[in-house]
Amino acid sequence: MTLITTPEQFKDQVTAAQSAYETSRQISPQQRAEWLNAIAKALGHHADELIELARKETHLDIARLQGEMKRTIFQLQLFAKEIQYGLHFEATIDHTDANWGMGARPDIRRMNVALGVVGVFGASNFPFAFSVMGGDSVSALAAGCAVIHKVHDAHLTLGLRTGEVVVEALKKVGAPDGLFSVIHGREAAEALVDHPLIQAIGFTGSLAGGRALYDRASRRTNPIPFFGELGSINPVFVTEKAWKIRQNDILTGYANAATMGMGQFCTKPGLLFVPRFEKDAVLPLLQQEFSTKKFAPLLSPNLRKGFEAALSKVSAIANVDVLIEGNGAEAPSPTILCTTVSAIKAKPEILELEMFGPASVMVQYDDESELAEIVALLEGQLTCTLQAEADENLSSFVDAVHEKCGRILWNGWPTGVTVSYAQHHGGPYPSTTSSARTSVGTGAIGRFMRAVAYQTFPDVMLPPALQENNPWKIIRRIDGLLAHS
Repeated sequence: MTLITTPEQFKDQVTAAQSAYETSRQISPQQRAEWLNAIAKALGHHADELIELARKETHLDIARLQGEMKRTIFQLQLFAKEIQYGLHFEATIDHTDANWGMGARPDIRRMNVALGVVGVFGASNFPFAFSVMGGDSVSALAAGCAVIHKVHDAHLTLGLRTGEVVVEALKKVGAPDGLFSVIHGREAAEALVDHPLIQAIGFTGSLAGGRALYDRASRRTNPIPFFGELGSINPVFVTEKAWKIRQNDILTGYANAATMGMGQFCTKPGLLFVPRFEKDAVLPLLQQEFSTKKFAPLLSPNLRKGFEAALSKVSAIANVDVLIEGNGAEAPSPTILCTTVSAIKAKPEILELEMFGPASVMVQYDDESELAEIVALLEGQLTCTLQAEADENLSSFVDAVHEKCGRILWNGWPTGVTVSYAQHHGGPYPSTTSSARTSVGTGAIGRFMRAVAYQTFPDVMLPPALQENNPWKIIRRIDGLLAHS
């Protein structure tokens, strides 16, 4: 395939993807798990080659890329294990019951089924974990969908090569042709959102880009779900007591979290709310922390341009001062800005401006009660963090915070999003376009499924997940009770 996907190529890929979906939608979860494990094995086999391509295209160091590859392989293996339990089907069986409380109940059985062909847009900041075979792609495949992935320009060579590795791995284990493929180019990207066979979109990127695609998906004759992660500032709230007891530890953690990956994580703490301080009380420690760190160029020229524009906007807001000024080098040192809660209440726009790169804002408050006012002004966030002491009762504050985010941390830092069963990586708009869903963890599979109920069907006509003898041996709910076989 050429670097730019032609309309003819795209049409063929969509047709092949639909055929692959129709061929494979009733295969057992055990066989689908084999496909995911085969991809994981292939990525591991080609890891050195792919990591070197990523290093050349992203400026990320080998250790970071090795860690991300490990995460990507682990995620595939975890999802392969998960789908064999069948929890994602939510298979539910209500047998006929003449004595049901609201009158005789018919036999009715419900399960989740795959949506069909899914389009996925890769992210710029994670060339493996949120890219070609990242969370959106693996969760859609695990759900039973076919996937067409739009490779990100920031690591094009890597994306195309990764796509080849995945396609070859699926072919070797007998998956139908077209189950997974990659595309590139603006015209193909637009077609991916518009084509009537595409049933959902997964996206990780900027608010502007994501909103444009979200609106496009909504304008279709038949609108489709758009699962977009669009950005977050991830405020951290420090209580007076925690600041008094652990000021140095908090500043050290903040310095590390705000600069991890050159501040190019969607969970970077962009705002740190602390009691009023003298600059001399925080500057030496922050400067010492930054002096020990190794800095790198940002991931792409476009990302650097966007970072500088956002930093200029925030810096220009009234009563925002520079606490530590970055050097603006090719591998820029961090910038720490400083303002007050009073200034934010006068110009709340600072709560809406994400600086995707090595910059963050420390916000001083005079009284802890002011923090509740700030929470009320916040837009939707992926995370909010509380730095507090165990004997502090912050229940009412937590209640307010949980309305604004998808994950609340207690005495931690939001960078580092583990892939697990309980993980929730999502939040109210504009952090995501679907606050009820997660893009990380096994719960992500549910985004690409919908429920279908079968009433009074003969057993032989039912999908295997709902047949009486449970041929797939999955976990089901039968007459209100969970059953494991």
